[in-house]
Amino acid sequence: MRFRAIIPILMMIVVLACPVLSCGGDAPPPTRESAMDVRPFAPFGDGFGHAVCYGPHRDGQRPGGASPSTAEIVEDLRLMRPHWSLLRLYGASETAETVLAAIRAEELDMKVMLGAWIEAEETPEKAANNRTEVEAAIRLAAEYPGIVVAVCVGNETQVDWAAHRCDLEVLLRHLRAVREGVEVPVTTADDFAYWLLPESRALAAEIDFITMHAHPMWNGRRLDEGLPWIDEQLAAVRALHPDRDLVLGETGWATSAHDEGEQARLIKGRPGEAEQKIFHDRMRAWAEASRLTVFVFEAFDENWKGGPHADEVEKHWGLFRADRTPKAAVAGR
Repeated sequence: MRFRAIIPILMMIVVLACPVLSCGGDAPPPTRESAMDVRPFAPFGDGFGHAVCYGPHRDGQRPGGASPSTAEIVEDLRLMRPHWSLLRLYGASETAETVLAAIRAEELDMKVMLGAWIEAEETPEKAANNRTEVEAAIRLAAEYPGIVVAVCVGNETQVDWAAHRCDLEVLLRHLRAVREGVEVPVTTADDFAYWLLPESRALAAEIDFITMHAHPMWNGRRLDEGLPWIDEQLAAVRALHPDRDLVLGETGWATSAHDEGEQARLIKGRPGEAEQKIFHDRMRAWAEASRLTVFVFEAFDENWKGGPHADEVEKHWGLFRADRTPKAAVAGR
């Protein structure tokens, strides 16, 4: 989930000059004692498929509040299946089991990269929430073999603009617990800017593959600049991490943006359904040609996100509207 995405050049220079990131402590995080046997991430076997980020909450629902029903989840899965065969979920302890059980019950040919939501452990309650997420991810990976094909522990927890940034030591502890408890490959997701920092090598050494976010809109790119810019970031991250496979965990094009605040200052590309369709069509063809797993952000608009204004950009990344009607990018496909 994106909230900010541009790190000014001067800040990047300062961060690159800093010692290994410890996110709130002076001591560097503990390192692995030996090299890890990397588990391959091959969600489609020897083939190729398309992927999408899925937030299931509809109007009147939100994480920590009202949850979608099984019937609503099944409706979503049936809408998504013609377009995508791999879903990314961000958490494990609320609606994830409903999604996994529905895929099994409906006998849908769909796989899931399961998330474990990790946040800063500023209070005992937040630490307990992290443990609940980790325990749920381990249990669901065991109970839904063949459906859960990877676990992503943490989402944008290390990049410095993240609203839920946490200590690297916290993330490593939970990553190691999940990897010890599951048989599928384990990853963590963060913005491309973090994966370009030299200190990110310590985290990459703990995971089976890198999940990278790259949003052209948030980084001031216009529509025609979008895919070339993503290609540049992928090449740069690969150069720093040649021993890890790379997955594009979030990219997309929003259909609306507010004309005030940070988004008005950072976003230069024009939002809109026509623009989203152009980006999505190009991105799908590019992903197929490069054989890269790309999670488009995201399946459905989520009106609980962002600020109160109706045009708030965080509400409008979906390829379907919040009422489940299709936008131009998927209509008739």
